[in-house]
Amino acid sequence: MVPVLRAATREDVPRIAALMRSSVLELFPRYHDERETASAADHLTVPDTVLIDDGTYFVHEAAGDVVACGGWSKRGKLFIGAEASPDDARPLDPATEPARVRAVFVRGDWTRRGLARSILDRCAAAARDEGFRSLRLLSTLPGEALYRAYGFRELDRLEVPMPDGVVLSGVEMEFTL
Repeated sequence: MVPVLRAATREDVPRIAALMRSSVLELFPRYHDERETASAADHLTVPDTVLIDDGTYFVHEAAGDVVACGGWSKRGKLFIGAEASPDDARPLDPATEPARVRAVFVRGDWTRRGLARSILDRCAAAARDEGFRSLRLLSTLPGEALYRAYGFRELDRLEVPMPDGVVLSGVEMEFTL
């Protein structure tokens, strides 16, 4: 079965949330302890409807199931789970700031099939079309190898505090369009 890549809709939100949580619970234990995995499952798996409303968030659907999701943003927020900031909704300047890649998740039984790569291709093309010159993201450890293979370069290693006080390791990365 070949999944279909399409723009996400508000109707997809419950299935996106379920996919995000399933992905974290299956993939994070390879890189994080039980407490970190539980925190990520609680705080990194809330779909950002702003991305959906902006038309910059995508899903791969197979037989009615959302098996991968991800997107990009032309707004200031770098990642879900961060404390709200007045900068979150600020439109980015394509001439001087990178677009953001956000919330890429793949269901555990659908990994290593090119789904995340095709989402990144769609994000890169759309951001380029809107005048952006680069993409930036904050990768969790499970996604780091994917982004490196795609061509993202590491900018910094960060410790990212979750709202419950748990700290996750992350990698800020950038890709030139």
